[in-house]
Amino acid sequence: MIPIDSPFHPDNEAGYRAWRTAKLADYPTRGEELIVAVADPRHLTDAEHAALWQRIAKANMAVYATSLGEAEDKEGPRRLSAQFGLTHLDANWLADEDGISSLTPRDEDAGGGKRGDYIPYTHHRIRWHTDGYYNPPERRIFAMTLHCVRQADEGGENELLDHELAYIALRDADPAHIRALMAEDAMTIPARIDETGVARADEIGPALCVHEGLLHLRYTARTKSIAWKEDAATQAALAFLEDWLASRPMGHFSLRLAPGMGLICNNVLHTRSGFTDRPEHRRLLYRARYHDHLRNLRGG
Repeated sequence: MIPIDSPFHPDNEAGYRAWRTAKLADYPTRGEELIVAVADPRHLTDAEHAALWQRIAKANMAVYATSLGEAEDKEGPRRLSAQFGLTHLDANWLADEDGISSLTPRDEDAGGGKRGDYIPYTHHRIRWHTDGYYNPPERRIFAMTLHCVRQADEGGENELLDHELAYIALRDADPAHIRALMAEDAMTIPARIDETGVARADEIGPALCVHEGLLHLRYTARTKSIAWKEDAATQAALAFLEDWLASRPMGHFSLRLAPGMGLICNNVLHTRSGFTDRPEHRRLLYRARYHDHLRNLRGG
């Protein structure tokens, strides 16, 4: 249940209006405004930390730029993330042994799984989504880090959109959209079946929820891996959201991460364009998903 004093509660109009005004004030207009140069991601200076947090606090995301280049170094982004309270990794079944996923085009795994059957491990585009939208409540993905090691030869850009802007657009258009997407049965993730049987049961839950006072959105524009509630209110909310995302609204950013750059965010909406690379120089990004929200551990 969402507390009535939360600005995200559909009945708290005064709280919502005050939050909305503060949210939109001085909001970034260009993706370049998200970028902060970082000398050593393992040990952020106070100025670097403050600059990253300023962007996170406003837009739920920041982009760091380091001199790591194509170094296959997971400790840099891992320790940078920890400086914002991200410590509880989601060790999903496709992740590496350390819990961080190496997103690169793959053939069949020697270990038996087929990562190549899953879009993040292919060259294909990925439509609008938030990460881990299929996870159960006890394993919600509230934050993530995406670190670039090697770029594709062509393509592989990311579009980014703050999910709180999506909430504003939905609520301003019709508060009924918010109620529909907050319903406990708004979406169903069908069971995943593997060679041993049911690997994950159906997962039913809301698309919009509030955790520790912060808004969280579960969403995918895909149609294969999700079943939305068929009532008119839910379908109207989804149609509005799809059109809004396609309109490239204020707060829509498009970035191509260069080697040594990374995105740290509270699981914002994002895409990935299709790309081309070469067997001897595969595109590689490290993805770390967390059960924590980003936090300002240094204050100020």
